[in-house]
Amino acid sequence: MAEPLLDVRGLVAGYGGAPVLRGLDLSVASAEIVAVLGSNGVGKTTLNLALSGVLAATRGEVRFSGARIDGAPAKAIVAAGLIQVPEGRKIFPNLDVRENLELGSYRRGGAARARNLARVYEIFPRLAERRGQRAGTLSGGEQQMLAIGRGLMADPKLLILDEPSLGLSPLLVEEMFRLIRTINRNGLAILLVEQNVVQSLELADRAYVMENGQFVMSGAARDLAADPALEKAYLGL
Repeated sequence: MAEPLLDVRGLVAGYGGAPVLRGLDLSVASAEIVAVLGSNGVGKTTLNLALSGVLAATRGEVRFSGARIDGAPAKAIVAAGLIQVPEGRKIFPNLDVRENLELGSYRRGGAARARNLARVYEIFPRLAERRGQRAGTLSGGEQQMLAIGRGLMADPKLLILDEPSLGLSPLLVEEMFRLIRTINRNGLAILLVEQNVVQSLELADRAYVMENGQFVMSGAARDLAADPALEKAYLGL
């Protein structure tokens, strides 16, 4: 069996000595979409920060492309190809669309900047139309496209998407999930961290359900979608 692209074993992390993540095991294979699902405050963002090297793990092991990255600085993790698109978009509102995108290739992907820019414009035609427009004047959906496009500019091996549907209308959420599928079809592995259970399970290959810093359910997305316990807890059925 091939080694996972991302392999997390017994991950513990938190703030000020208080653990938030309580021994997580997680894996993502190449070209796979894996969802991490849960409500606000269960530890999803803490997981993203720990995987990205922004928050130091207190215990456990994280391997990416076969090499240990727990304890590595964030810039080294980015250079290895693990790229996070953070919750809330975090764009630069006073820079134009193209400038925001080009900043995504500052640490990694600079040699392929022109190729990746063309690919981003192909996936997100609206960004191409607005390439000279200040990012702060874009709609919420366009800003989310810009944030994801900036992540793609780093030529990632694995893209972590933190709540990409947050604050979007139902129609825009559907469009965003279609675009994520398009990105994945090009062979990019995606770790989708979301509260939107129904559409995430429709999109993902596998999923983990988080409560209080632990995974309480995991498996094939289609199996979890049909699980009565998940339906009762998250779908109100």
